[in-house]
Amino acid sequence: MRTYYFDTKDGVPVRDNSGLQFATSLEAIQHSKGLARELRVKRADADRDRYIVVIDESGTEIHREPV
Repeated sequence: MRTYYFDTKDGVPVRDNSGLQFATSLEAIQHSKGLARELRVKRADADRDRYIVVIDESGTEIHREPV
């Protein structure tokens, strides 16, 4: 299992310091899609420039999911 971090960026980045473990990058990306969907539901006025950014444990951005 590898640790992935799910930062939120919308001008002011919010760093995920704890992360979650997933077996594959694809599973982490799927999780980011679910997080983005939840944010859209909770905040109908969501900023179009907001993203969930998936960072792997080496610090590399592997995916950017728009909210």
